[in-house]
Amino acid sequence: MGHGFGSERPNMDVYEIFAIIAAIVGLLGSIVPGIPGPPVSWIGILLMYIGGHVGLNLMIWWGVITVIVTLLDYMAPIWSTRITGGHKAASTGAILGLIIGLIVPPVGMILGSLLGAFIGELFVTDKGVWAAFKAGLGAFLGFLLGTGLKLIACGLMAFYIVKAVIVA
Repeated sequence: MGHGFGSERPNMDVYEIFAIIAAIVGLLGSIVPGIPGPPVSWIGILLMYIGGHVGLNLMIWWGVITVIVTLLDYMAPIWSTRITGGHKAASTGAILGLIIGLIVPPVGMILGSLLGAFIGELFVTDKGVWAAFKAGLGAFLGFLLGTGLKLIACGLMAFYIVKAVIVA
């Protein structure tokens, strides 16, 4: 006889609990600097594999995707800043602006990143306001691309973790 939601499955195992925690922290890490979102989410997938809840192929593919997304997250702001003629200061400014913008998420994070990139470029180079704006925009777009990729990857890994918990 059931006692409501989840009554057919009374206990979660330790792998499932820590995998769900890893999925949540990974999603947060996709936005919050200093927490490597995709690698943390992948640890959740790894735990589900160790616990026998997902297959080897899924674990390996998500490991490969995690490495690719992590590399792209670091490379996207650099590439987009260079394409728009910017200096490393624009990328650094975008990251600092994001951190300061955490006070008022998500608008502060977006505006902080854009303004930080602009100010970083403006004060480090003598190229003028228009060049600083272009470089700042490039750094910001690269940051958005990297963040978007991390969110998608971590969201999908969280989906696989939750799906495996529900099906188990």
